[in-house]
Amino acid sequence: MLELPVFIRHLDNQIRRQEDKQMEQTSKKSICGIFDHNVQTENVKISDLHDFQGHPFKVEHDMQLFELSKSIEDKGVLVPLIVRPNPRGSGYEIIAGHRRKAASEWAGIDTVPGMIVQMDDIEATIAMVDSNLQREHIMPSEKAYAYKMKLEAMKQQGKKLIGPMSQVGTKLSKDVGENGKPTLRSDELLAKQVGESRNQIARYIRLTNLIPKILDMVDEGKIAFTIAVELSYLKEEEQYELHAVMDLEQCTPSLSQANRMKRLSQSEGIDMDKMYDILGEEKANQREQIKIRADSLSQYFPADFTPKQKVELIEKLVRDWHEKQTGIHNRSAKRAEKSR
Repeated sequence: MLELPVFIRHLDNQIRRQEDKQMEQTSKKSICGIFDHNVQTENVKISDLHDFQGHPFKVEHDMQLFELSKSIEDKGVLVPLIVRPNPRGSGYEIIAGHRRKAASEWAGIDTVPGMIVQMDDIEATIAMVDSNLQREHIMPSEKAYAYKMKLEAMKQQGKKLIGPMSQVGTKLSKDVGENGKPTLRSDELLAKQVGESRNQIARYIRLTNLIPKILDMVDEGKIAFTIAVELSYLKEEEQYELHAVMDLEQCTPSLSQANRMKRLSQSEGIDMDKMYDILGEEKANQREQIKIRADSLSQYFPADFTPKQKVELIEKLVRDWHEKQTGIHNRSAKRAEKSR
């Protein structure tokens, strides 16, 4: 018998790939046949549906959602949403199907089919995260909070986590279980399930320490992931000040600049003046560069010349040319002065 979260992930994968009548019938039979969980399928009012508490995945009203709404408008919701009785009040909490709910609202539909399953908070959290991690495009902030939620749920399930995670990494668990085999820590198991390294998961979770304005810049691609991880070590007040400085200066820190800010924050603290000074420094990628195709000049160099020797020769020739041009200019200026 499959574990419920594994089934939820499997079912929602099917939902995303093919929403048709045949799959709907197959899904209903499958969920009732392979689980001992109490499952009901019935039409549910959209007004009775509540988003999963702390749901980390954004539902964008974009062209894809519009196309889904048009499909629902024509054919209806072919595959039920997966929900559970709302543990915090009336109605139901959505485990899988937030986009289908939004698209149904857009299409003006009042009720949708729902598979009502009985799950506790831990099972529901893991199922919700697993079903959404299958999306093709996931923003860094979504992964960050999803990994954090699932890891905390796994720890509550009794999985073992030893020590804090860091960007550099922690030592692997060497504990031995009753069967004599090494047991997996929670972060090791999560890494295995999602196909990321433990350290990369730790880096993603660090992003949850960023203020919303900076985290939005990460999602928008304005701040690189590795730089964002370094900035996550700044205190909350320092992050708000940094965002103000970035907004005024219309620039973002490089990785080395972000690392310096992090170290200053951890030692003596960093204020806006220091941020201005650091961001005001010229970055390597901001320096003007001239690129010359190597093959366009290769015929002029000896065959045994190294790239370094070629660069040195070019610099010498340009320097000699500059000195010659300066001399010509100076002589012309002197002649002009004498002719007055």
